[in-house]
Amino acid sequence: MLAQDLQSKINNLWNKFWSGGIANPLTAIEQISYLLFMKRLDEEDLKRKGDARFLKKEYKSVFSDETLRWSHFKQMEPEEMLAHVRDKVFPFLKNMKGDDGANAFAKQMKDAVFIIPKPSLLVEAVEIIDSLKIMEQNQDTQGDIYEYLLSELQSSGKNGQFRTPRHIIKMMCALVNPKLGETICDPSCGTGGFLIGAYQHILKSNTSEKLITIDEEGNEHGLVGDKIKDKKVWDYLRNSTFYGLDFDTTMLRIGAMNLVLHGIENPNILYTDTLSKKYQEDGKFDVILANPPFKGSIDKGDVSDSLTRLVSTTKTELLFLVKIIQMLKIGGRAAVIIPDGVLFGTSNAHMAVRKQVIDECQLEGVISMPSGVFKPYAGVSTAILIFTKGGETDKVWFYDMQADGFSLDDKRERQKENDIPDIVEKWNNRKNKLMPKNEEMEKWFYVDKNQIIENKYDLTINKYKKTIRKNVDHKDPRSLLHSIKGEEEEINRMISELEAML
Repeated sequence: MLAQDLQSKINNLWNKFWSGGIANPLTAIEQISYLLFMKRLDEEDLKRKGDARFLKKEYKSVFSDETLRWSHFKQMEPEEMLAHVRDKVFPFLKNMKGDDGANAFAKQMKDAVFIIPKPSLLVEAVEIIDSLKIMEQNQDTQGDIYEYLLSELQSSGKNGQFRTPRHIIKMMCALVNPKLGETICDPSCGTGGFLIGAYQHILKSNTSEKLITIDEEGNEHGLVGDKIKDKKVWDYLRNSTFYGLDFDTTMLRIGAMNLVLHGIENPNILYTDTLSKKYQEDGKFDVILANPPFKGSIDKGDVSDSLTRLVSTTKTELLFLVKIIQMLKIGGRAAVIIPDGVLFGTSNAHMAVRKQVIDECQLEGVISMPSGVFKPYAGVSTAILIFTKGGETDKVWFYDMQADGFSLDDKRERQKENDIPDIVEKWNNRKNKLMPKNEEMEKWFYVDKNQIIENKYDLTINKYKKTIRKNVDHKDPRSLLHSIKGEEEEINRMISELEAML
């Protein structure tokens, strides 16, 4: 949990941008990221310079002009500072080259625009960021500072983008269990949350239990990876493990900064339209974690031929699912968030995609999530598909998540009810062929592949419920809500079928 004084400073920073004329949170975060990069670049360069002097080695600074340093321009008068940063420092950043961690963010600066309009706003922002002392903080706090900044993104992004809650990411990482030496990708990475989640999962698996602490919000700290002794393994983990793809340059810059501040020194964040003809990196990844855009517009003529041969649609949620299968190595694993319509849609495209997931992969799990999980961003009902490429589907494990530890309204306040620990426990024990007890069958059970095929590859959890809904206790709000949700899914199915007929 971020210390109160740091939260207060960040809240003040937000207020300064709002009152200074930059009210769009995404734009504000982008401009703040530029300033963070300026400060980080200066401090890292000074550290390398000092280390070289101590070791009596030569060191060539990344700064061709000392006045471009944060430590220099922060002392300027307001009008002079704005002109200097806008006309000299920012162009310098856009033209930087290099492959070290400090320059990972610079790779995304090509079309960046500096739009802080007022000298007073720049001065206030520089003072607040300076007071955060980011480089003096430990890695946990550096990441938490940026995560707290990102928490202000309270509205959906373009093309159906919205941030995936950290606890959902953590659960998905626990389910696919990424490991050292594997290549991990998010084909629509946004702010990089899944890649950070996978990194922290790997670190936790390689950190002595006595070093790990848990704060009051359930976040784990002290993930230092002390069991990783080989420098080459560390280099591979930080430089060659994580790949984030996106075609939104703003999100790429934000994602790159997020990863660097969390300790991934040289993230492979690439400007790529994963669905287009230009993307040629299939069969490359061991693990894919994704929450691809659901309602994005797409140019049908630019969709990869490898996709159109399999499914004729412009629905991004279907195209991404097929593309994720293509991107995995044989034996590669994926956990993907999809809208409920993918589970029961009756169009030829919906049927073809579900058939591919079941017949050409080992579909291992379907987790239905309550519609409030993504509030306040969106109220869409979603599910998680977990599968392995090239395996053979036998029995599919279904779980009906009814609570995720937070209220399901826009406030998303912490609650005691939380199915996530049970989901992870039951998932990890599924290979022991454990069957649910009668009282557990309302939440989880297995379904044979043949039964799914008989139902036209329908993956809606309520299609296979073992309990009878007429026994719902209408005095129990959770039970009643669960019943209504099931009826809603049936109505959505009927709507989808009628639309397909029209």
